[in-house]
Amino acid sequence: MAHLLVVDDEPSARTTLALLLRRRGHRVAEAEDVAGATKRLSEEVFDLVVTDLRMPDGDGLDVLQAARAQADAPEVILLTAYAEWKSAKEAIRLGALDYFEKGQEPDELYHRIDKALAGRALRRENENLRAQLRERYALPGVVAQSSAMQTVLDLVARVAPTDATVLIQGESGTGKEVIAKAVHHASARAARPFVAVNCGAVPETLLESELFGYVRGAFTGAAASKLGLFEEADGGTLFLDEIAEMPAVLQVKLLRALQSGEVRRLGATQAATFDVRVIAATNGDLATRISEGNFREDLFYRLNVIHVALPPLRERREDIPALAEHFLGRSAAKLGRTLRLSPAALERLFRYPWPGNVRELENAIERATILARTEVIEPDDLPPHVSAGLQLGPSPALPLQITLAEAERAHILQTLERFGRNHSGAADALGIGRTTLWRKLREYGIER
Repeated sequence: MAHLLVVDDEPSARTTLALLLRRRGHRVAEAEDVAGATKRLSEEVFDLVVTDLRMPDGDGLDVLQAARAQADAPEVILLTAYAEWKSAKEAIRLGALDYFEKGQEPDELYHRIDKALAGRALRRENENLRAQLRERYALPGVVAQSSAMQTVLDLVARVAPTDATVLIQGESGTGKEVIAKAVHHASARAARPFVAVNCGAVPETLLESELFGYVRGAFTGAAASKLGLFEEADGGTLFLDEIAEMPAVLQVKLLRALQSGEVRRLGATQAATFDVRVIAATNGDLATRISEGNFREDLFYRLNVIHVALPPLRERREDIPALAEHFLGRSAAKLGRTLRLSPAALERLFRYPWPGNVRELENAIERATILARTEVIEPDDLPPHVSAGLQLGPSPALPLQITLAEAERAHILQTLERFGRNHSGAADALGIGRTTLWRKLREYGIER
């Protein structure tokens, strides 16, 4: 059942159309002029407006303008006389869905109304799906406050609407697949499949059949034909993770497929076309593999149209608090708990170098949510090596988002560590007395 508005200054025509539409199961409101229609539109949400073109205080274009101004703008169909077809076409240019010449069979008008409502329902369904996908793929790797990641996300936003091939490079655990999904779900291909394969995890003997498929009888055990990933991803995106690990013989076949837009299943006599956007990723240095003869240079240039370099977490420490809170909220919700990080735990997270990057941080937070004895996660709830505050190189700068108290506590801890926990030396370096230092240690729960 849809909500319709019928606008016509002729009472008999308006009430007759409204009555017939109600009999078809719709809720129908009526207005006799532009003013009445505008008032109705401001008070209620309509799916469709059917309006006469000529009215005493204006015309259907005024009603169209009022309808288009609504947050959830309804579709508009104009009722016209034959002599008014030029105005009706102008209305189409301004955003009306359709116009209907008076005197035609009423069934044709009902058909157009049904078609308009079906189109609106489909658009709403697609919008809801895209909203769900956007919510689903607001994933940890896209939690970003650092300038380094903002640069990456800006590039993703500019590249996503195109069909350009993308090569994502970054250490293991930096979120390469998350970025690939972000590209896919911000593109026109969002409603189509996102298909991923780890080229280093599939045995060489199976990878070819995984990518290109096979026909029945192509080899021993091929009892039925199987689509390859290129065909499965048709219309969508194929993500080739760890592309550097792809065997040389398959690199040749991949290059040929990308150049021709065709794949041939194992055992097939004819090739099949595909429409796929390819995103590849690697945690290695492809330039080195090219120089060593392990990766084809022509394939590299085919894949590297857009290059996205993901920084390791140790180079984007400003993101650690936001990422930690994101993971904590998600993990705690699974356990039905309400948890928060203590300043001490946050400081330990910030100091640790995270060789496993975002994935390691996620695992550390998940462990802490399981082991935490209270509703506050303390350093002892973190993995031992993280809790110990191990770090590489000099103490990192603190993130801009940290509170003044957290910054003071972290600075005191760093100074204590620098002086081997010698209170006198640390107090002198901090410019405070030992009594003040002891009070601060007690206040922040730092062991002496």
